[in-house]
Amino acid sequence: MAKRTETITAPRKKTPASTRSRAAGPARTPRPATDAPLDRDELDQAVTRAHGALGRRQADDGHWVFDLEADATIPAEYVLLEHYLDRINPELEQRIGVYLRRIQGDHGGWPLYQDGKFDLSASVKAYFALKALGDSVNAPHMVRARQAILDHGGAERTNVFTRIQLALFGEVPWEAAPAMPVEIMLLPRTALFSVWNMSYWSRTVIAPLLVLAALRPIAINPRDIHVQELFVTPPRKVRDWIRGPYRSVWGRVFKYVDVVLRPVERMIPEKTRRKAIRAAVDFIEPRLNGEDGLGAIYPAMANTVMMFRALGIPDSDPRAKTAWDAVQRLLVNQGDETYCQPCVSPIWDTGLAGHAMIEAASGPNGIAPEKTKEKLAAASKWLRERQILDVKGDWAVNCPDLRPGGWAFQYANDYYPDVDDTAVVGMLLHREGDPANTEAIERAREWIIGMQSTNGGWGAFDIDNNLDLLNHIPFADHGALLDPPTADVTARCISFLAQLGHPEDQPVIDRGIAYLRDEQEKDGSWFGRWGTNYIYGTWSVLCALNAAQIAHDDPMIIRATDWLRSHQRADGGWGEDCASYEGAAPGEYKESLPSQTAWAVLGMMAAGLRDDPAVSRGIAFLGRTQGEDGEWAEEPYNAVGFPKVFYLRYHGYRQFFPLMALSRYRNLEVSNSGRVGYGF
Repeated sequence: MAKRTETITAPRKKTPASTRSRAAGPARTPRPATDAPLDRDELDQAVTRAHGALGRRQADDGHWVFDLEADATIPAEYVLLEHYLDRINPELEQRIGVYLRRIQGDHGGWPLYQDGKFDLSASVKAYFALKALGDSVNAPHMVRARQAILDHGGAERTNVFTRIQLALFGEVPWEAAPAMPVEIMLLPRTALFSVWNMSYWSRTVIAPLLVLAALRPIAINPRDIHVQELFVTPPRKVRDWIRGPYRSVWGRVFKYVDVVLRPVERMIPEKTRRKAIRAAVDFIEPRLNGEDGLGAIYPAMANTVMMFRALGIPDSDPRAKTAWDAVQRLLVNQGDETYCQPCVSPIWDTGLAGHAMIEAASGPNGIAPEKTKEKLAAASKWLRERQILDVKGDWAVNCPDLRPGGWAFQYANDYYPDVDDTAVVGMLLHREGDPANTEAIERAREWIIGMQSTNGGWGAFDIDNNLDLLNHIPFADHGALLDPPTADVTARCISFLAQLGHPEDQPVIDRGIAYLRDEQEKDGSWFGRWGTNYIYGTWSVLCALNAAQIAHDDPMIIRATDWLRSHQRADGGWGEDCASYEGAAPGEYKESLPSQTAWAVLGMMAAGLRDDPAVSRGIAFLGRTQGEDGEWAEEPYNAVGFPKVFYLRYHGYRQFFPLMALSRYRNLEVSNSGRVGYGF
């Protein structure tokens, strides 16, 4: 079993160990390389080992949670947060330093994912953090990093969030950031630049950031660390901080709006400014979310901590203390290394683990069905207790008459339930079959139906959050200010509703399927917004089409399975590079990955191709790459936060999905119809 990890602060009661980030577990001995299909005994043994390995990771209270790792950005930002506040923990920072040095790329800088290309903004933050914690600028790794940064245009060409970080330390003037007056918080929902037209993550990150931009505080920075050596042009001589690249002509239009807005902002009456700051604080305080933090995501939580300090609220104030404690809970200690997670994923992990466990226990040769039933009962109870039934979150702005009924992604995030999580949990509770789940399932069904957007698809947190014009303002250089419907989330909602089988839901399902038809790529794949990438999207949609009883000879299904088959690698597996979000070839990578291989074979089996040679080879790949401990190793990143900006590695994916695929393959042995009766 992988070495256990623990959070820096006291962990949650009964929280299980996370997976190890560095090598995703200790060295393990895979089966000998062979193209031969798994025989029945080998298949049963692989399922049994994987089922046992995943079962051992369940907490006593019934839930699962695995590490959720991003890139260098958030650990670096955490170090800078400590220096901003003068709350430095030297021992902790040294462990973060070990992590940051290890993940430095061969190009000298830091990538956004495993073996990724140089990223300027991540590299500037990582360099700044390492210098702050004591690394000499003459150390070889710092020299390489500095030269790479200068070769790529210097710190003046970093993204907006990085320039704001630099402004907080006095490294650049606040004019380096686009004009975003805090008075935005006073705009009505109908206004173009209203925060209600932005995604949940944008609202929670921006609200405290607007206060910081209005107050313009300067970090305490007790060690007086500066990084002027990272600028090609000294900041005082930079005349144009916002110069593209622009995504459209609107980008240039908004650039001129920014130029006009800057002098206008200086004329805003102080009374109005105080009112706007109060509005921002009034938005934030009800959403502080206790120990889980504002929005339960690191950037919003860290901005809140800095905002309280800038407002003169002492660290001992319960609001400030809880906000700081929430940030601490994201730290993952691995002995000699520490990194900071962007958030935690217990609802998602528990839902996916439950689906894998129940699949392994199904069929005539199910693994330990009685023991699994106990584990699933505990998981279902834990999940039921976390359904959001009495808080109308931000989603209710667009549908005030809809009753709450969703689940968040994190332990708690009541204002921001996740549509994807809700569908996954709803399917698990329905399949688990306990009558105690009935009310929870019905409330989830009602909420999912109510969250359908007008184009037939579903977004992750909001309805019709698709005002694309906002993604062209200078502040949105990351291109992720919105939460529009996506194929993968839509597929999960269709799967859930189809699995429940209420005839009156058919029009909702039909609109969703029409949306998916329109979203299919020319090559037959679907874009995977929340997982890497076209393999993930294609698997998700094929499962939904199967659950919705779409004929397996439907042209869109044939095109999709042809695409999957054409991207199988020579070793029988599948892999896709995160670079496919940046224009690289879809469905391709230098190696096969357990999670993506599982997605591919699950998608093909959903299309009735259980006995296809490609599926057999994919299953053999999973069998021979499994370790003797029942787990798989997977180093590359497998998901995305914001394409081209922020990527993720779900440490649980390497375990959930291979177990699900192997078990589904075994359970479909008696029939190749692919009609398993469930949506996942």
